[in-house]
Amino acid sequence: MSTPFPAFPPHDHDHGVCLHTALSRARARCQEQGIKWTALREQVFVEVATSHKPVSAYDLIDVLAKNGKRVAPVSIYRILEVLQSAGLVHRLESRNAFFACMADHECAAHTITLVCEACNRVIEAAAPDAFQAIGTAAEATGFLIRQTVVEASGLCSDCAKRGASTC
Repeated sequence: MSTPFPAFPPHDHDHGVCLHTALSRARARCQEQGIKWTALREQVFVEVATSHKPVSAYDLIDVLAKNGKRVAPVSIYRILEVLQSAGLVHRLESRNAFFACMADHECAAHTITLVCEACNRVIEAAAPDAFQAIGTAAEATGFLIRQTVVEASGLCSDCAKRGASTC
């Protein structure tokens, strides 16, 4: 099943709806894939999905510690790996941070990550033509691609309208 990729939501939108939808999808996907949905995995997922901004593993450790749960970095990374393999979170390679997938798509979907430099929000956008061009270039040179990551930074429409360098 696949739903359209969302645009950057307005800054003042009700993120509770996004969080509720993402959490429902996460539980269902884990059940479909036979992945045990533990309380700690849910806590980590909720913290990642709490906003449209990327969070690092150490941010997650700090938040969980403030809530009375001290978790080792290796445990957080394992949980994030499980959530990534299920297609529920994505890694923002340029920042070594993670963000929740807000679109219901297959794990292998050809998406690019768009990062707003001003407000720090992140979204995915479908870009099959970009991946086709990368594949064509690699094939022409005999290069064997093992992983393709496409991230673009700039300003979301809200921040661009404000002429802001920061929101």
